[in-house]
Amino acid sequence: MNSFGRFFRVHIFGESHGNGVGVCIDGCPEGISLSTDDFVADLSRRKSGARGTTPRIENDMPEILSGIYNGYTTGAPVSILFRNENTRSSDYERFAAMPRPGHADFSGYAKFNGFNDPRGGGHFSGRVTLGIVSAGVIAKKIIAPVNVEATLVKVGGSADIQSKIEEVLAENDSVGGLIHCRISGLNAGIGNPFFDSVESVLAHILFSIPGVKGVEFGAGFAAAGMKGSEHNDAFVSSTGETVTNNAGGINGGISNGNDISVNIAVKPTSSIGREQQTFNFETQKMDVLKAGGRHDACIALRIPVIVEAASAIALTDLMFAKK
Repeated sequence: MNSFGRFFRVHIFGESHGNGVGVCIDGCPEGISLSTDDFVADLSRRKSGARGTTPRIENDMPEILSGIYNGYTTGAPVSILFRNENTRSSDYERFAAMPRPGHADFSGYAKFNGFNDPRGGGHFSGRVTLGIVSAGVIAKKIIAPVNVEATLVKVGGSADIQSKIEEVLAENDSVGGLIHCRISGLNAGIGNPFFDSVESVLAHILFSIPGVKGVEFGAGFAAAGMKGSEHNDAFVSSTGETVTNNAGGINGGISNGNDISVNIAVKPTSSIGREQQTFNFETQKMDVLKAGGRHDACIALRIPVIVEAASAIALTDLMFAKK
């Protein structure tokens, strides 16, 4: 549903063109120093405005509604709201009859019997990730000194990110990207077999980020073509340090003290300025769709900070489970 976690529970809400989006965080410990200033850096990284991102610019200033008193968390649920102020819903009217290929227009309609809010993608919009990033700011404080760092390493298979962005912009198209996430400083012994393994919990929340289509740990899919003698990570110290890290810092679903290494594949944005064929539900015939409005040419540009936040949330829940 819209909640994640057992002990550090994150619940997101809102739609892209509704009154606002936000998050409620239950299980947040008391005594954590927190103000609106703490959110600025990560929220700015998620913002649009850079070349290849949507022209829609929102203020994105968090309104902390509960759980904070005199600059510290109280132990009660922390609720944060972001108002939607720069909407242009008319851009999406056509998609009700002509769903965008690759988008949730049709599947959302089918799931909710046509009662879903289609404006701006509704609850399927990447705008809803503001709540994830906000919860991640708090989670990062809780798990410190564990560090989570995500970087966009390729766009459209190329390490020359800006050139690829310019190429797809000139073609009125979009492009996907590959993000690498490294989690360092995590002690061995976090995670539980079988269904709450570190991979299971991290993959669960990472796949919940809109646009994510692939997650691999360590050598990932390349491990299927390796021999055991090549894939096995030899231990070299009593702390569990290994020469290689093909396992991605996880053995048996449990952290082994090495860096957790994750690759995340992000698909191209579905809304593009090129003509596409799709089914017209009004005429009951195939038709030509050219998506207007304001859309990212590469959503992967804005996802690294969301990956960091999601990973920190998952790690917080796993660490609380350990206690």
